[in-house]
This record gives sequence, structure tokens and C-alpha cells, in this order.
Amino acid sequence: MEILNKAMTNKTERPIKVVQFGEGNFLRAFVDYMIDIANEQGKFDGDIVLVKPISFGSLENFHKQDCQYTVSLRGIVDGEAKISNRLVTSVADAVDACEEYEKYMGLAEIDTLRFVVSNTTEAGIVFDAGDQYELNPPKSFPGKLTKFLHHRFQTFRGDRDKGLVMLPVELIDDNGIMLKKCVMQLIELWNLGEEFRTWVEEACIFTSTLVDRIVTGYPRDTEEEEWKTLGYEDRIMVTGEPFALWVIESPRDISGELPLPQAGLPVIFTENQKPYKQRKVRILNGAHTSFVLASYLCGNDIVKQSMEDADIRNFMTRTIFDEVIPTLTLPEEELKEFAEAVITRFNNPYVKHALLSISLNSVSKWRARCMPSLLGYVEKFGKLPSHLTFSLAALLAFYTGTEIRDKALTGHRDGQEYQVMDDMNILEFFRDNSRGDSRTFVTAFLGNENFFGQDLNKVEGLAEAVAAYLDDIRANGMRAALCRIS
Repeated sequence: MEILNKAMTNKTERPIKVVQFGEGNFLRAFVDYMIDIANEQGKFDGDIVLVKPISFGSLENFHKQDCQYTVSLRGIVDGEAKISNRLVTSVADAVDACEEYEKYMGLAEIDTLRFVVSNTTEAGIVFDAGDQYELNPPKSFPGKLTKFLHHRFQTFRGDRDKGLVMLPVELIDDNGIMLKKCVMQLIELWNLGEEFRTWVEEACIFTSTLVDRIVTGYPRDTEEEEWKTLGYEDRIMVTGEPFALWVIESPRDISGELPLPQAGLPVIFTENQKPYKQRKVRILNGAHTSFVLASYLCGNDIVKQSMEDADIRNFMTRTIFDEVIPTLTLPEEELKEFAEAVITRFNNPYVKHALLSISLNSVSKWRARCMPSLLGYVEKFGKLPSHLTFSLAALLAFYTGTEIRDKALTGHRDGQEYQVMDDMNILEFFRDNSRGDSRTFVTAFLGNENFFGQDLNKVEGLAEAVAAYLDDIRANGMRAALCRIS
């Protein structure tokens, strides 16, 4: 079978407008996919060069395929399960920053270059005081970017029209602000001069972004079947869900230069991304955290199975619509539309999302994702939200165990063991407290300020309600207790 290549796709050569730090699945199924659609519609007219920023990994398959690849989106669309395949032809090249340093730095000299996209993981945007300008390239991603920008500044002699727009998608708060802070620290550390600092400040734009799409990656288990269906061999194809959202917060308007919404793509330019992040964290992530532990103890193993369980689905929808949405600031219809999309995503038949995988670090997840909704509900309505309150009791039931083995607390479901994965201090707390009477256990848990940053026993009635729910779970089982409030 023929390997996918430029001759097969009839690739159009376009000016290089985007340098992308990261060649992984997410960026290729999200950013590059969107740019490819905008190119097809004549809205953008720009190609992408991928940069492998670390020594680990290989670009061999990218070069074999001339950087042409398939994005296969799989999920529920208009009520039906659908698979949509797209050949992405907008990646012109892939460069190894470590092994092809001169070629990599040469990208900074491209006149048409305008955007820098990055996804170097949450640990990528950090200031490394030990990084060195003299290294080819510097160790850290901010170091690589700073030297790259400096080379462009020198090449074009400080021309303000040659500044770049940074579009980081790393999953940290204010990713663009944090990246800019790192760059500015390195400019000072490396004594790169006031003129360059001013050029970065005035000619370059650092956006902060929020991204949302589940990308399931390369279909290794079914690759032969995939190639047969496609009619060609594609070793860098990537699969994901149809849903996508890209929120871009920029200090200056760049929507005219990156006209993705005009191509019908789910991109929002805004001066404040925080309400959108709050919506995602509290509805999408909060829904996961509120129901997965109860669902697992009810006998389910994956999210799709949970959505087919009427009791769990009812619990989840009431949590979202009755208790979470009323605490948020975006327009109610917009929030409900997003929530319906979340439920559709949870029903995706092509994604087998294990509940035990989601259960990892549930204590900190509950604090970040569910606690703001619970406290916001209490403040707004003067009473406890029953489903979010029950989710705390479900967490306590799931984390019940007396033995830690292999850095995991051993829990039990229907006589079978499962592993509770969290920080060791949290596991030790549950090992030492979870077998006590419910009220003592709940009071110790809610009062642990290391877990919640505050004493939740001060929330009127919360300890009593959680203890009552936990007693019900212990006496009658998770499903019976859950159904009493659904």
C-alpha cells in the first residue's frame, strides 16, 4: 500500500506563516486542522512548520509522508454516530530544533512568518535561571523562543512589522502572560538589551488561550483496518472528537490576521477568557468529578456506560443544570448549549474513557472543579446543592480503605479491589480515617485546610448532610443512596 505523500494530496505550497513548537497529536488535530480548513476556504493562505523542541522522539514518519496526514473525527453529530476524515495538507515541513539547529533558527528569518503556536506541556512554560543563550538551542521552551525572537529582531534590524504573535495552548492559567513573563526574565538574565525588550513588548503579541477537544491519538490497535479504509498508509494519522473550542484572549485585535471564525470554525476572540474557562472547568470537568466515583461504585467502568445508566445520567444532568449553571456568569442559553454539547461528548461511542483514569487525584480535582460551584450555590440560594453535596460523600466512599500498596490505597467494589491514586499524604489520611464513624470521618475531611484551602465545616449544614449521605451509602449501597436524591 502506498504511503501518503504530497503527490497524492496535490498539496498547494503557501507562504510560511506559522511556526509550531510541538508536533504531537493535539496540535495536529486541533490548530493545524483548523488552519487547513481556513486555507481551503481561501481565508488564511499560510503553511505551518512543525518544530520538535526536545531531543526525544523522531520525525522520520513526518518526512516519509511529506508531513501530510489524516485527521479522523469520531463522535455524535446531529444525533448520529459519524466518522469524518480530512487530509491535512497545510504542514510544509518538520524540523528538529536540536539536530537541525541552523535550519530551525533559519525559520526566524522567514519574512512571511507571523504566528508561533506551542504545546510544550504544563511544565514547558517555566523560567529556568540556569538556561544559557549560548546553547544551540537553549534547554527550556521559553529559552528557545527568546533566542528565536532575538534572531528575528537582529535579522530584520528591529522592524516593528516583523513582530510575532504567540499562541500557546499549554494547559495553565494565563499561559500567554506566563510565557511573556519568562521571556522578559530571560532577556534580563541574558542582557539582550533594552531595544530588544522594547521590540518584544511593542511588536510582539502574547495571547492567552483556552482549548477544548478530546484527541485520542494514533489508532494503533486498528491501523491496518484504518489504512484499508483510507486507501493509503498513514503512520501519523490522528483521531479525536468532533467538538472543538478555541478561546483566544489578546491584548490587541488579531482576528483579521487569523480569520478562523470566518471559516466557520469554533474560535472566539475575546478580551477575557476567564468566563469560558470557568464554564469548561465547572461544567465539563466538574461533571466528570461529580459523578465518576459514584458511577464506579454503582458498577460502571467507562463514561459511555455511565451515560447509558439512567440513574447516573439523571444525577449528572441535575448537577449541571440545577446546581452548576446557576452559579456561572455567561448567558444562560449559552451555558445550556455548552452543557448539552458536554453530554453529547460523554456519549461518544468511539471513546472509552475509564472512570478509574478520571478518578486520579480526585481530592484536588473536587476542590478546583466542584467546590466553587457548591460555595457559589450556597452564597446565591442560602442552601446546600444536594447533588454536589452528595458528590463529596461519594468521594469519601470511593476513598475508603485501610491499606496502601504500590503507592495506591486499596478500595473495594463488590468484593473486588481497585486502586485509589492520589498524593501520598491524602492516601494516608484516608487510610487512617476512612473506617471511623461517618460524622468523625467527614468532619476531619472537611476541616483539612490542606485539602480545600479552608475549613468547609464552616459551611452551614454541610458536615451533617455529607455524613448522612455517607451513612446511607454504607448501609444501603451507592445506587440506592444516589437514587434517593435524583
